[in-house]
Amino acid sequence: MTALRDLLTQLGMPTGADLNWTTRDEGRPGRIVAMHGRQVEVMAVRGDALEHVVLDLSRNLATTPVTGDWVVVNADRVVSLGGRTTNLSRPDPSGQGVQVLAANIDHVMIVLSLERGLNLKSLERLSVMAWDSGALPITVLTKADTVENPAEAVAEAALAAPGTEILLTSALTGRGLDRLREIMAVGTTTTMLGASGAGKTSLLNALEDISEKVREVNTSGEGRHATSARRLYQLSSGGVLLDLPGIRSLDLLATEEGMEETFVEIAESALRCRFHDCEHGTEPGCAVQESVKVGEILQRRLDNWHKIRREMSYQERKGDAALMAKQRAEWKNMTKSHRSRK
Repeated sequence: MTALRDLLTQLGMPTGADLNWTTRDEGRPGRIVAMHGRQVEVMAVRGDALEHVVLDLSRNLATTPVTGDWVVVNADRVVSLGGRTTNLSRPDPSGQGVQVLAANIDHVMIVLSLERGLNLKSLERLSVMAWDSGALPITVLTKADTVENPAEAVAEAALAAPGTEILLTSALTGRGLDRLREIMAVGTTTTMLGASGAGKTSLLNALEDISEKVREVNTSGEGRHATSARRLYQLSSGGVLLDLPGIRSLDLLATEEGMEETFVEIAESALRCRFHDCEHGTEPGCAVQESVKVGEILQRRLDNWHKIRREMSYQERKGDAALMAKQRAEWKNMTKSHRSRK
């Protein structure tokens, strides 16, 4: 079992993790590297080594696998899945249900560039998603060499993402790279979230030539879709990177827990509101609004809290076909009534 654990650790298995799933079915344990429809790339244990295989999915799987899942495979199929410790999710683009983007992640690095100013709204949105994944969020500020006083950005980020480590980095000067390597250590899986231009690729290539690894994968038949697929890479630091290219936008899938972690000062102040269901608008006895007036809570933070709550409410309605139909009918009636008065 020790030899098996050592091999799975190379794929990001944390120290002390439960390995009972590896003996649940006849086959070999491994981890999904990339998904291509009903075919998957897996790094699987064979004897005392790891091998890359391309397999089909068994039709008897209870859960649809995603990149990062631990699996048991036989000669030609993925036959079962290990349990997920964390998962990064968003509302399904189809409008129905939830889309799991990646599984079994230890760190979610929220990557934002300082070159054109820190986008605090984006930081707060991504923080909610990161906390909800069950992984540990880390705020990574890139291009620190482009601003005169990056300490100001660190202070702003600390207010927008309380409870997360704020890390200043520069691919040009190498600032913060040693700390990133420490985080992406043996037995860990890390992913990065951030908009195009945030500096993720430059940062990764300063750490390790990820672009060369992608090129090598793309020259093989199995990996021809790698540039648009979520994919695992083994890093020289010992850890695993789960890359998320092709994610143009991340619609927010938020829970109360993620909101409370990100907007901790609002959650704490809300405990003093007169009404337990206070929406922190115009209700009498709202402790949150009072905290804004005396400067204990930033108005900008409360405004974004309201915006995210509205999006949460919309996603809930979107998943309820009957409620959406009712609201569309109400909207049509309102429109007809408005036209009849003209």
